[in-house]
Amino acid sequence: MSKLIVPQGYAPALGLYQTQEAIGLIKSEFQKQLSAALNLKRVTAPLFVDPTTGLNDDLNGVERPVAFDIPALGIDAQVVHSLAKWKRYALYRYGFPAGEGLYTDMNAIRRDEEPDNLHSVYVDQWDWEKVITAAIRSRDTLKLTVQLIAKAVCSTLETLKEKFPAVTLTLSPDVYFVTT
Repeated sequence: MSKLIVPQGYAPALGLYQTQEAIGLIKSEFQKQLSAALNLKRVTAPLFVDPTTGLNDDLNGVERPVAFDIPALGIDAQVVHSLAKWKRYALYRYGFPAGEGLYTDMNAIRRDEEPDNLHSVYVDQWDWEKVITAAIRSRDTLKLTVQLIAKAVCSTLETLKEKFPAVTLTLSPDVYFVTT
C-alpha cells in the first residue's frame, strides 16, 4: 500500500488479537444499535451476482468486476462492487413495508481501488436501506435518521470502551446540519 500513512510515533491502543476482538464487538453492537434505531432487519448480502441481472452497481462506471464462471450453473458471476441496486430489489423481494428496512454486512472486492488509509481492494462494510413513502421523504426525516445513526455510533463506542478501557476516543452524538 504505497499511499498508507502511519504517523510517526503511532502506537496502537490494543494488541493485534484485542483489535480483532474489538472489531467483532463493534460489528455486533453497531448492528444491534442501528437495527433498533432505524427499524431494520438483517439480510445476508450476496458475495457475487449474475451480471445479466443488473444488480451489480458499477459505482462510477470504470470499475472492472472480478468475474468467474460457475460451470454447474452455466453462468458467469461477478463479485459485487456495491449493493445499491440489490438493496432496493431485496426490500421488494422480502416485502418490507414502509417504515422498515434491511441492513447487511457487505463483502466486496474492488480490484481498481487505490489503497490508502481509508480504501482497500477488500471491502467489508455495513449497508442499509429502508422503505419510506413520499409523504415522509423530507429533510426532517433525513435529519432524524442521521441523528439516530450518530447515537448508535456513540452507544457502540461506549460499549467498546467498557470492554477495552485502553480505547480513549470520545464522540458526541450532537449533529449539526448546514444547508445551502
